[in-house]
Amino acid sequence: MNLKPAHRLAYAACFALMGNVNAADFIKPTPWSSLVTNDIQRFLPSDEVRTLLAGEDEFISLYRQSMAASQRGIVLIIPDWQHLPTNNAGINFLRKQLNEIGYATLAMTMPDIDWHPVDVTTPESPESSEAESTTQSSQQGDEQSTPAPPAETQQAPHFVTGEPNISEAVLDDYKLKLIARFNALYNSAMDEGGNIIVVAQGASAGLLIEHYASFPNNELNAFISLGSYLPNSVRNQHLNATLSTISPPLLDIFYSEGNPDTLQSVKDRKRWVRKHAKYDYRQRELFGVPSEPEQHQRLLKEVDGFLRRLF
Repeated sequence: MNLKPAHRLAYAACFALMGNVNAADFIKPTPWSSLVTNDIQRFLPSDEVRTLLAGEDEFISLYRQSMAASQRGIVLIIPDWQHLPTNNAGINFLRKQLNEIGYATLAMTMPDIDWHPVDVTTPESPESSEAESTTQSSQQGDEQSTPAPPAETQQAPHFVTGEPNISEAVLDDYKLKLIARFNALYNSAMDEGGNIIVVAQGASAGLLIEHYASFPNNELNAFISLGSYLPNSVRNQHLNATLSTISPPLLDIFYSEGNPDTLQSVKDRKRWVRKHAKYDYRQRELFGVPSEPEQHQRLLKEVDGFLRRLF
């Protein structure tokens, strides 16, 4: 087929554009935490932004000082995973309003979630890999010589629900990053002096409860959980017993229109609290959804009342 020069240039331009489109598919997206950091540094007052270091991980925190005549302590605010410290689920409201009743606040930005973490706990040696390949080849030979089992003896298909179940590897990898940032936040709060309180939300609250069940060195004067859960059915079921074993006084707040995993665990948590005789445990239900302004006011009232009974 003979083409005119103009047609040849048009075809060449089309192929060049197709090549650029295909190349753009392999560009690695900007990490979520970097986008959050850029937005915070751009839109929030510079005197609130603090940069902290957790190992080699540099992250942003938001600090607001107490505006009362005497400071009652400092509150460390931990949002749910992949949520902002300025989210409208009660976190940003507490971050600002707790300053008016005598608390400084220090809110943390969350680490990225690695959905495919690399398991480096059991490195594979050349000898083991060679032995494994030999075993696999022998097994393949046995499978070829052995007839397939009849269809009626095969295992029936396993049906699962539509609810997502995050693997424990993803949760454990995120937990390591979360605890590293939390320790850096805690060390920064130690300079303030006074009582140290944690307000944690969602899956981050669940992982921190697991952390404090192992009795770490950093001590808290109070722990306030906002809709704590773990997005893994087994871990979430164990969380009900775990929260009754942590040493800090615990205020367990949930919403009637909140996370279903939290709502299904409410009664079981009370059973474990009675079993382990955790007398400094309080459970409160807020109605509606966490983003309603009316619930923000009641949330502050419940938090303030719980803390006033402690100190």
